[in-house]
Amino acid sequence: MSIKASAYAHPNIAFIKYWGNRNDVLRLPVNGSLSMNLHGLHTHTHVEWSNTLSHDSLTINGVEQMGRALERVIEHLDVLRERYQLQGYAAVQSENNFPIGAGVASSASSFAALTLAAAAHLDLSERELTTLARLGSGSASRSVPTGFVEWYAAETHEESFAESFAAPDHWNLTDVVAIISTTHKAVGSTEGHQSAATSDLQMARVARVSERIAICKSAILQRDFAAFAEVVELDSNLMHAVMMTSRPALFYWLPASLAVMHLVGEWRREGLNVCYTLDAGPNVHCLCTSDHASEIANRLRSLDGVLDVRTAGVGGGAYLDN
Repeated sequence: MSIKASAYAHPNIAFIKYWGNRNDVLRLPVNGSLSMNLHGLHTHTHVEWSNTLSHDSLTINGVEQMGRALERVIEHLDVLRERYQLQGYAAVQSENNFPIGAGVASSASSFAALTLAAAAHLDLSERELTTLARLGSGSASRSVPTGFVEWYAAETHEESFAESFAAPDHWNLTDVVAIISTTHKAVGSTEGHQSAATSDLQMARVARVSERIAICKSAILQRDFAAFAEVVELDSNLMHAVMMTSRPALFYWLPASLAVMHLVGEWRREGLNVCYTLDAGPNVHCLCTSDHASEIANRLRSLDGVLDVRTAGVGGGAYLDN
């Protein structure tokens, strides 16, 4: 027996952040979150199930993986084997066209693509696929649906799913990503989520997150950039404040990250529709309306400490490569 499938998935950038779990095993988040998928940035994953294989294998960008990267994929495949009585092992080949492990949600697109390809023959609903992707990487749930996405916090596996609330063409937002580092971060998001509760600020961050979700979602639906910018920057700062006050402290910002954040505020006061947000890494996502994207990208390229600039509009959902 041999079953083959390939899938594409985009990374996503969270406007209202997920940080911390109520259940680490199921990756049930302590709070809901909002995001958009990033068009043009993708993970392409090919999975072949076979009874003739003696073990699972993983290659990323042509390099065979061992250690924790392979272990995470095996754990995810084990979930599928157990839940759906799948037989055999899988050979997984994955390629990314953007930096891995540096705050551009590579695990989100990776586990979304892996889930879709590995379960392609099971005829699962999108909702179920989002819950399965979540087990590999929480934010992967948001990379399955299209466009602007909400992921719900819940007490059970089945209820913590993600769904689209606006199509990619609803609002012409662009994410201009200032690449500050391409080095894999020393402390990954999985470990960071587990330490979030050690911060004295985490409870305060979570207490008003529903309010921020409502404000942000309304701003997106109404295409209100001023309201959007205010809540997105606030939520990003709150998450990083939790990281910095966790035990041990996590510092993902680099000096160039802070420099870009300061300049983004100046640019907005000049009249450009732009705001910043950062995931668990030093790279700065400069969210703007598409009419200002070229200007923002040019300004970022001129800055010391910015290694590269990537531009992405609103992307679609994960899909099989038939």
